[in-house]
Amino acid sequence: MASRTYTRRQVAQSLGLATGALIASPSLADATATPEQTEGPFYPVVDQADKDIDLTIIDGHTETATGDPILVRGRVLNTAGKPLTDAVVDVWQANHHGRYSHPADNNPAPLDEHFQGWGIMTTDEEGYYGFKTIMPGAYALGRSASSPRRCRHIHYKVSHPDFENITTQMYFEGDPLMEDDIVLKNLSKELWPLLTATADVDEETRLPVYRFDIVLG
Repeated sequence: MASRTYTRRQVAQSLGLATGALIASPSLADATATPEQTEGPFYPVVDQADKDIDLTIIDGHTETATGDPILVRGRVLNTAGKPLTDAVVDVWQANHHGRYSHPADNNPAPLDEHFQGWGIMTTDEEGYYGFKTIMPGAYALGRSASSPRRCRHIHYKVSHPDFENITTQMYFEGDPLMEDDIVLKNLSKELWPLLTATADVDEETRLPVYRFDIVLG
């Protein structure tokens, strides 16, 4: 599975940003390692040609994905706060309607043929990564419209040759479904902030930008 290393300039240009627009991240001395979370049943099993850092449009399509576009940016570091270059960041998520492009996802929500849904990138020399996507829908745990739902989240697999791989999930600050989420409830609430992205507004695009750093232990 190929990935590509993006410099901070390339990330900024790919997301339509000024080259200084990536959020600065302080070093995190003695940081707590990011908690692991379940991979879930919907990691992509069908390869796709386009796995770049703009999940809102598929190469060759003229239409963009349905939903509210957002930016996600962060760094991959070790517990001493040192940035990790060439860490592979693999992300996948449900579409705006709360459905994955996966043959095992049989919930009744519609698919979105214009949503890429899966991206792979590699951190730059300062540990930065970034991508554009849409706010994921909260997906139903059953086939009924009244079924309980998982809170909105983005799945991550992060690997680096000097560390053990980690699989985790990023959550969104203020999501009311977090309190009863079947995955989050198995994690101490003291650790929830390590998996919860906070939002700002990007000055160039005026899109919400969510910050999510990952610390490998």
